Amino acid sequence: MQTHNGDIALMTAGNIRVVSDMKLPEMAQDNRELRDWMVRVEAGIAANRAYTDKRFDEILDKLERDREAQNQWWEERWGAQQSEWEKKWNENNHRWEENDKRWDENDRRWEENDRRWDENDKRWDENDRRWDENDKRWDENDRRWDENDKRWDENDRRWDQNDKRWNENDRRWDENDKKLGRIERSIGAIGARWGMKSEAAFRNGLVGILEQNFDVQVLNVNECDEEGEVFGYPEQIELDIIIKNGLLLICELKSSVSGSDVYIFQRKAKFYEKRHQRQANRLIVISPMILPQAQKVAERFGIDTYTDSLDVETL
Repeated sequence: MQTHNGDIALMTAGNIRVVSDMKLPEMAQDNRELRDWMVRVEAGIAANRAYTDKRFDEILDKLERDREAQNQWWEERWGAQQSEWEKKWNENNHRWEENDKRWDENDRRWEENDRRWDENDKRWDENDRRWDENDKRWDENDRRWDENDKRWDENDRRWDQNDKRWNENDRRWDENDKKLGRIERSIGAIGARWGMKSEAAFRNGLVGILEQNFDVQVLNVNECDEEGEVFGYPEQIELDIIIKNGLLLICELKSSVSGSDVYIFQRKAKFYEKRHQRQANRLIVISPMILPQAQKVAERFGIDTYTDSLDVETL
């Protein structure tokens, strides 16, 4: 279609309004019928608009009243709710403040506890340091004592060695003295027998040896046998006795002893026991030269014989 109306039919709805706004005023000037139609349309539209405006105003009034009622309801609800919430918030805030106070107190107590633990740790550190120092001092002391013990051990070892040497030296000197004493007493006995030395001097030597080695005192007893019990006639009887710890020992000390000497010694001892009413515990003959016959007689009478005073058993 090539007509003007055909062009309008081909347009979209959006384009029609644009074209009408631009072309209708111009077309209305040339077409009376179009103007009349536009007037009628405008009048219908105006009537509908008045009604619509009225209805719209009524709706708006109702909506306003509903909104005011709703607002009032919400304000009442909100006020009550807000009061309740305010109360709960106040209570909650109070509880939180109380909780904060308790946490502050708890933090303060923990800080105090931490401070005390720190102080305690410092004291333990100081204690450990002092114990370490004390252990070091004891270690040093033990080391010095160990060193001192070693020195004393070495000193004791040297003294033991020295004592052994002196003991060996003393033993050798004692052995030498014994040998010399035997020789001297043997020589003295021979000398006394041949007139080179007196019997009294030999006896005094033996007495000195007994007193020195056995810590005893040898008493020389000289008594008169008026009835001649020993020799068959009155005579002075000479004896050597030892009294120790209540024991009585009667001794015969001679440079040489024969069988007859043993008989005479036995009679002297009996004379002493009878005179003093006391039994002798031991009869002892000491002489470097005891003849075989004298040994037999001594054994018969139970008399102990020794060829050297150092050989005598413990008195």
